[in-house]
Amino acid sequence: MMADETNENIDHAANATRSATDRAANAAKEAADRMRAGAEQARGAFQENVVAPAMRAGEAMKASGQKVAEGGANIGVKMIDQAEQNAREAFNAMREAAAAKDLSDVMRIQGDYLREQGTRSMTQAKEIGDLIMQFGRDAVAPLRGGQGEG
Repeated sequence: MMADETNENIDHAANATRSATDRAANAAKEAADRMRAGAEQARGAFQENVVAPAMRAGEAMKASGQKVAEGGANIGVKMIDQAEQNAREAFNAMREAAAAKDLSDVMRIQGDYLREQGTRSMTQAKEIGDLIMQFGRDAVAPLRGGQGEG
């Protein structure tokens, strides 16, 4: 009989140990599952709140840089066009002065040229100013999410 009791005690202890081991394993698995879920949630939040906005900001900076390059090129071309126009007008005035019949004709040609050049300079300055303003609006528009274009 004692052997039966001992065997029962051994079986009971083995069952209790197996049950305790199973509970511990289940608790460990549940803890690992919760940790994995928390890590996935943290990764998703990091992606949504840090990585995605950083990527959008990078794309906006790239677009802004492209607009800066385009605007700078447009302003440069406009200034070259204006310099060409001014040179043509100066040579036209010199040709007229060279063909003048007397000093009063030369003075009139020179006065007309200076008046026209003054008006032309004001117009050209306004054109460059307008281009610079548009250049600034275009360059910051991508950084503001496309607002203010036009």
